[in-house]
Amino acid sequence: MLSPSALTFMCGLLAGGVLGVAGRAGRFCTLAMLEDAFFGADTRRLKSFALAAAIALVATQLLAGFGLVDLSRSIYLTSSIPLGGAILGGLLFGIGMALVGTCGFGTLVRIGGGDLRAIVVFLVLGVSALAAMRGLIGFMRVGLIEPLSVRLPDAMTQGMDSLLSPALGSYARPVLVSLMAVALAAWALADGRLARSPRLLLSGLAVGGAVAFGWFATGWLGNDDFDPERVASLTFVAPLGNTVLYIATLSGSHADFAIGSVLGVILGSFAAAMVSRVFRWEACDDARELKRHMIGALLMGTGGIMSMGCTIGQGLSAFSTLALSAPLTMLAIACGARLGLEYTMTGEWRPALRNLLRMSH
Repeated sequence: MLSPSALTFMCGLLAGGVLGVAGRAGRFCTLAMLEDAFFGADTRRLKSFALAAAIALVATQLLAGFGLVDLSRSIYLTSSIPLGGAILGGLLFGIGMALVGTCGFGTLVRIGGGDLRAIVVFLVLGVSALAAMRGLIGFMRVGLIEPLSVRLPDAMTQGMDSLLSPALGSYARPVLVSLMAVALAAWALADGRLARSPRLLLSGLAVGGAVAFGWFATGWLGNDDFDPERVASLTFVAPLGNTVLYIATLSGSHADFAIGSVLGVILGSFAAAMVSRVFRWEACDDARELKRHMIGALLMGTGGIMSMGCTIGQGLSAFSTLALSAPLTMLAIACGARLGLEYTMTGEWRPALRNLLRMSH
């Protein structure tokens, strides 16, 4: 019989595999959805993400409502609102994502397809995430963003239901979940464009379900009173660092759900690439491209730790817990991505910043 830790690792492989297939065969990519919306007026991928968010939210809250998952044990429902981390970290992550051309999750999908550049990004992102969590950058991170957090009264968390409970009482959670889930699903499906893109539709459904499954796997299936672990779901910043540490040392980390999900995305993407016969080895064209990828990976690793998650970790996993940091971080990531994408097209920061400011007005 599998131990709880081994079981959660296997669940991580399964959930990551679903995301890997969705990323490769279903074209689920968070940077691509922003790029399509910004420059192509095509919101189909954004609608797929919105559908995934709705599915993750409803399924996760149902798990919590039935007592199967204690979301208060996650890293997201903190007793303060991390404004500094969400905004500054999100901006750094978004810029880095644009420089690389994808996020941490997309990096793993690329590795599964034979992209050697993505291996470099994986290593730099993982090491920079470790440095921001436990190393020298970690001290700087805490000193910079902790004073910018808003401390909440006792017994209150940054969960949006908790913040609204003084006004709505026990109705805060069901009202919020219902309104947000219906609004997201309606926007995603109303015009029928997503329904006419079956790959994007199925990938949105699958990714949302995988996020909820992650909470179930760590909160119920892998629950061990003798070796309790933090309840978690899918995210792809800190787990990349822990995977690097685990592979290098077999210590300082253990094969848990997070590491399983990292390996699962690679394997799922590889399987999808082989089935569709699109697997091929790729490398950087020149040193300039490699430098851009390494700088972007550094920004993603540092920014992702500051914001406590990435487009998947905050945009879906944290959102499914109703954490206020989720929309704040995603807005900052979108602004950073717009700035980074403008820079990659023009080669200059000033025009990119002016275009971003013009868009905000």
